[in-house]
Amino acid sequence: MSTLAWTESLVLNQPKLDDTHQEFVELLNAFGAALDAGADALPAYHELLAHTEAHFAMEEDWMARCGFEPQNCHASQHAMVLRVMREALRYATELNDREPLSILRTELAQWFPQHAEMMDAALVFTMEQRGFDPVTGECREAAEAGSTSCGSSSCGH
Repeated sequence: MSTLAWTESLVLNQPKLDDTHQEFVELLNAFGAALDAGADALPAYHELLAHTEAHFAMEEDWMARCGFEPQNCHASQHAMVLRVMREALRYATELNDREPLSILRTELAQWFPQHAEMMDAALVFTMEQRGFDPVTGECREAAEAGSTSCGSSSCGH
């Protein structure tokens, strides 16, 4: 059983981000498959966590280059997810409690589509508006630091 299906609704038409998101879904599914099989899911979880750390760092670099405020709600969501993922790993390794990993699998599968469709879509929109090229790191329209809260219309920051 798949934990999260890759669907067209997750495509943001930003190739590097879409590839990264598809990899995230594949790694989440591999982790879920290991849990379902009763296998040691920690290797798959470590791979998912490392990918998620790099994924979020990439997006946050883009945010900084596009002038997002350093403490924006998009980056705050990233920090919260990483905090929970690291805590679930601590429970599994130090306390031999694997239940948080199972719970996190479900929570990530519910959280990710909403995050991608709202926060990441707003980031892509801002990148397009500013002429930011993620391959070169160049931005056609220079943005002042802190000129954009997070790009989301639903953000209160």
